[in-house]
Amino acid sequence: METNNVKQIHDFDQSIWLDFIDRKIMNTGELQKLIDEDGVRGITSNPAIFEKAISSSSDYDADIAQLAQGNLSNEDLFYTLAVSDIKRAADIFRPTYDEEVVGADGYVSLEVSPFLARDTEGTIAQALKLWKTVERDNVMIKIPGTAEGLPAIQHCISEGLNINVTLLFSLERYEAVTNAYITGLEMRDQAGLPINKIASVASFFLSRIDTLIDPMLPEKGLADLKGEVAIASAKKAYEIYKRVFNSDRFLKLAAKGATPQRLLWASTGSKDPSFSDVKYLEALIGPKTVNTVPMDALVAFRDHGVAANRLEDDLDKATQTLQRLADAGIDLAALTQQLEDEGIEKFNAPYQKLLDAIETQRTKALA
Repeated sequence: METNNVKQIHDFDQSIWLDFIDRKIMNTGELQKLIDEDGVRGITSNPAIFEKAISSSSDYDADIAQLAQGNLSNEDLFYTLAVSDIKRAADIFRPTYDEEVVGADGYVSLEVSPFLARDTEGTIAQALKLWKTVERDNVMIKIPGTAEGLPAIQHCISEGLNINVTLLFSLERYEAVTNAYITGLEMRDQAGLPINKIASVASFFLSRIDTLIDPMLPEKGLADLKGEVAIASAKKAYEIYKRVFNSDRFLKLAAKGATPQRLLWASTGSKDPSFSDVKYLEALIGPKTVNTVPMDALVAFRDHGVAANRLEDDLDKATQTLQRLADAGIDLAALTQQLEDEGIEKFNAPYQKLLDAIETQRTKALA
C-alpha cells in the first residue's frame, strides 16, 4: 500500500499538528483516524477555532445551560468548556506523547485570553491557572510573543510550564523568544529544579506575511518576489534556530536534559487562490520542526502534496529576498509589527463574539 502523503512528512523529522479542535472530531473517532492514518501528532487551538466550534454546533449547548446556573463569568464558563475539550484531546494524544522523547510530540495547545496580549502579569496569572486546571503533562499553554509576552514566557518556563509561543512574524522577535525560553530554563536550573520535562515551540506565522506584502511588490519592481517573503523569513528563522540551539549557552542546559524550543510553522493555509494550496507545507519541510495545519490544507496535502526535505534549499536566495525588500525601502520590521497588532485584533474579535454567544445562550438557559 502506498504511504499516506501526510504521514510521509514525518519521515523527514517534521511533525504535523492539526490546527483545529471541536467535540465532533473526538466524538466520531475522526481525530483518532487522523492520528492513525495521517500521522497527526498534536493539536493547536485558538479563540477563533473555539468560537467556530461552539457557535456553529449544538454540541456545547447542554453544558452551557448547566454551567449558566452557576455564578461563572462568561470567560470562566468558556474556559471550563475549553479545558474539558483540551483534557480529552490530550488523553487521546497521550500514547503519542509517551512514545516520544520529551519535547517531541503528543501536545495539545490552549491559549490564554487574547485580551491579555499586552498584559504581562495577567498573562502569567492565567497561564499558571490554566496549567494547574488542565493537569496534563502533554498540554502547552499558548502565549503571544508580544513584547509584553516575553517576560511572561520566561517566567512560565521557569515555573515548569510547556509553552507554545504564538503570533510571531519577525526574526528579531523570534530570536528574543528563544532568549526568553533559555533564560527561563537557566532560572529554573539555578533554583535546583529539573529542566528535562519542559517542551516549547515558537509559532512563526507565514501566509499573513505574504498577504500584506505581496500587493506592495509590483510598484517596487519586485513582482517576482510574490509569495516568497514568508518562506524566506521562515528559512532565516531556521538559521537562527540552529545557531541558538547549538550554542554553548544552550548546550550546557541540554547536558542536563533540556530540549530545544522547536520552530512551528503556523498560518500555513494558502490565502491567495493563485498559490498552490500546499505551498507553505511543501516548502518548509525540515528536521526538528512542526507544521500546524488547518483541516483543508491537510486534506489537500493528503491528496496531492509531495513530501521532501526543502527547508534548507536556496538559503542564499532567502537572504537575497529579504535584502531586496530592504533595498527597495520596504520596512519589514514595521510591517511585521503591523501584523502582530492585526493578529491580536483577529483573535480579540472572535473571542468577544464567543463571549457574546455564551451570554446569549446563558440568557436563554435562565429564561
